Amino acid sequence: MITIRKSNERGHADHGWLNTRFTFSFAEYFDPKHVEFRTLRVMNDDRVAGGGGFPTHPHRDMEIVTYVLEGALSHKDSMGNGSTIKPGDVQYMSAGTGVAHSEFNASKTEPVHLYQIWMFPDKNGYKPAYDQKYFSTEEKRGKLRLLVSPDGRDGSVKIRQDNDLYATILGAGEKVQHALKPERHAYVQVARGSVTLNGKKLETGDGAEISKEKTLELVGADEAEVLLFDLA
Repeated sequence: MITIRKSNERGHADHGWLNTRFTFSFAEYFDPKHVEFRTLRVMNDDRVAGGGGFPTHPHRDMEIVTYVLEGALSHKDSMGNGSTIKPGDVQYMSAGTGVAHSEFNASKTEPVHLYQIWMFPDKNGYKPAYDQKYFSTEEKRGKLRLLVSPDGRDGSVKIRQDNDLYATILGAGEKVQHALKPERHAYVQVARGSVTLNGKKLETGDGAEISKEKTLELVGADEAEVLLFDLA
């Protein structure tokens, strides 16, 4: 079963410095039909104007992954980490018992486009943790590249939940397949471009909740970048 969430059906907020779309309920946006999917809690499609950013704010007991598509995002947190996240980087922060962080557009003039993703941890009360790794375009071209996983296999970022996150970049006609175990679910998010998912058309910003499917097939309709979550 595949349930499509069209881009324009998502929640929306425009604060001037931040133009964002919410797949799931977040901040002032609440939709009882779209609060979470399995262990996936937040999928925010953020565009931050030059010089804009999120001031220091706290989090607890959440696995947070940031995936930058364009521009560069500066990060600082109460664990002492400071970094710049660019396209190809996957940043991970496990909020655990509590962490405060800030994120700002590293440029005063150019926008930054990112996805911020939250997943529930497999239990609460972990010590906060941080990681960041780079995955090249070539690693994702025409294949599913594992970005995050519960065991850190294949050089992925290790997270505290039984979820796998893959990314792929597909040209027109290129295809990838992913097998789903019977007890597993999936979520697909099209970050840019357009694809078909098991024959169903998905365009930029579209997502899909997936259950009771044995195999997922993504075929590029044009140059596309897609995130695929294999979920507990």
